Amino acid sequence: MAKIISTLFISADGVAEIDPEWHFPYFDENMGRAVGEDYDTADVLLIGRETYESFAGAWPGREAAGGDDAPFAKQLGDVRKVVVSRQPLEFSWRNSELIKGDLLDAVTSLKADAGIRGILIPGSISVVQQLLAAGLIDELRLLVHPVAARKGRKLFDDGDSPYHLKVTATEAFPTGVIRVIYSPTEAPTKAGYDEVKDHVPGEK
Repeated sequence: MAKIISTLFISADGVAEIDPEWHFPYFDENMGRAVGEDYDTADVLLIGRETYESFAGAWPGREAAGGDDAPFAKQLGDVRKVVVSRQPLEFSWRNSELIKGDLLDAVTSLKADAGIRGILIPGSISVVQQLLAAGLIDELRLLVHPVAARKGRKLFDDGDSPYHLKVTATEAFPTGVIRVIYSPTEAPTKAGYDEVKDHVPGEK
């Protein structure tokens, strides 16, 4: 069964709708390596329409230009791209297709496809939110920037129940960016003050 990984740039206050003003000053070789590792996990990209249009408007031209970023641009062009959109799209970027039918049903089928090793969701906040709510995300890979963005769409929207997460890896970069990899987990045992008061600071 394919693993579904969400990879996001995110601010310290949870904003995942990036602004180049606060994102690019922190992008260094460490972040580039982390991004490369995330993309190397997957043979399918699952992306929302806005993310697709942003990528398709930039990466084919970068591949054609043959600059330093051309190898990564080619990797993006070569990979299968499944796009989530409520409206028809005209695809100009190779290996792109519109998701068929209901999002959750389609992603469940992709996840169960024995020919797929991994599915990566770069950005695409609304897609990630829907799949988190449905329990279909296997990992959240967050690159947490040392900035409170204070505006923009957040990853975790309002809801009735919390998402409980287990930290599987962390890494701190010299820029102050922290890479955190989470996987969903069961809620911890319920506890109140009486259960934790022995840990309150004070003389023992």
